[in-house]
Amino acid sequence: MDTIIVPTPDALAIEAASMVMAEVGRHQRVLLGLAGGSTPKATHEVLCAQHADWSGVTAWIADERWVSPDSPEANQHMVRTSLTDEIGITFLAPDTTVGVPAAAANDYGDVIVPLMTDASMRKIVMLGIGTDGHTASLFPGTQALGMTSVGYVANFVPQLDTWRLTATAMLIGLADVVMFLVSGTSKASIVAEIASGSDHPAAAITAVERVVWLLDEAAAADL
Repeated sequence: MDTIIVPTPDALAIEAASMVMAEVGRHQRVLLGLAGGSTPKATHEVLCAQHADWSGVTAWIADERWVSPDSPEANQHMVRTSLTDEIGITFLAPDTTVGVPAAAANDYGDVIVPLMTDASMRKIVMLGIGTDGHTASLFPGTQALGMTSVGYVANFVPQLDTWRLTATAMLIGLADVVMFLVSGTSKASIVAEIASGSDHPAAAITAVERVVWLLDEAAAADL
């Protein structure tokens, strides 16, 4: 398990933003996969304070809830208000206003898969993890978890009684670098289980070059 451990959540956000900025500085075209949640949001705030040329960056989201795009529960709403609208990054998001989850996921996959297979783009994906070991919307026991296709799919999550749209593990695995951003004592046990080889959804994520776990000391406490 490739880990970077920092003292606090604020330090984690700074470290994650620094890694993203290094990639943006080294590559003309960057495809940046984003995640929902409070830890990525803190990283967005640090990124907004940077002076950078974002013109070559295109952002997308690894998963989305089946809610209106302007709902406070929508990942894309958080991404727009905390990052992309603030600094003018091109942002591609699924359209959850029409059709059914499967159709929306398929349409979004038709946009994202060609970008993730474009050799001219540097591909970075930021992810979080739940206390049950899920990442993106690849929840334990759900159909999408076992899919071996490179795509974006609708995934019904019985434990939440709702639909989610999510990148498959194979799609995420096309990224050059995957960054897990994990903070807080509530995540310590699941991080330790993954480090010891337990079979959780987040443990199945791969990358072309590197999967790095950015942990604050609370999340790393059981390692």
